[in-house]
Amino acid sequence: SKKGEVVYRDKGYFEVAAKGFAATMQRAVRGKPLNIRQIMRNDRISVQRMPCERVYAVTKGVFKAGKVMVTAFCFNLHQMRTLKRKKVVD
Repeated sequence: SKKGEVVYRDKGYFEVAAKGFAATMQRAVRGKPLNIRQIMRNDRISVQRMPCERVYAVTKGVFKAGKVMVTAFCFNLHQMRTLKRKKVVD
């Protein structure tokens, strides 16, 4: 990340310092559950992360890929087929 940049990260990075503004999702630890404010914050962050995470979800779900490597091409083909079927593109 760059200095001054908002960094949307998942719960795996909750203890790592960010160079920019850290919009890292909070994670509950043993004996200390998240309070309502932290849950609402995580929900707001997930809305921002949703569009890019959808690519990985579709790739994993449709193509049965456990690990996402060079399947972005397959995703784009699948997306193009969907857009053609809906007549969004020619």
